[in-house]
Amino acid sequence: MIDPEMVGVCIAAFGVPSAVTAFCFWLLEQRLKKRDDEQAKERKKEEEAATKREQAREKNELFLVKAVGASLALGEATAKAVQRIPDAHCNGDMHAALNYAQKVKHEQKDFLSEQAITGLY
Repeated sequence: MIDPEMVGVCIAAFGVPSAVTAFCFWLLEQRLKKRDDEQAKERKKEEEAATKREQAREKNELFLVKAVGASLALGEATAKAVQRIPDAHCNGDMHAALNYAQKVKHEQKDFLSEQAITGLY
């Protein structure tokens, strides 16, 4: 016959190592979960920083385009003003530079319009 006391001792002998092993796995799982959460937070911070850098880069590009447009407008205005001065003897270089500036201005405008349409669709 099976001794009930022996059964209790066997159950305890098998149960304690299983409980310890289960506890160790639970601790390991908690550490992995904590590490994953920290890595997710770090990735989120990096993505936010990258988004801010991209927005700053886009804003810089916009300012560069505006500055080029302003420079071209100033150059055109200056060339036209100089051409109206009766004593200023403008040679062909002034007219060529003015034509070139206007051509570049229109090419840039066309390019930016094309990019805007492409970006919409």
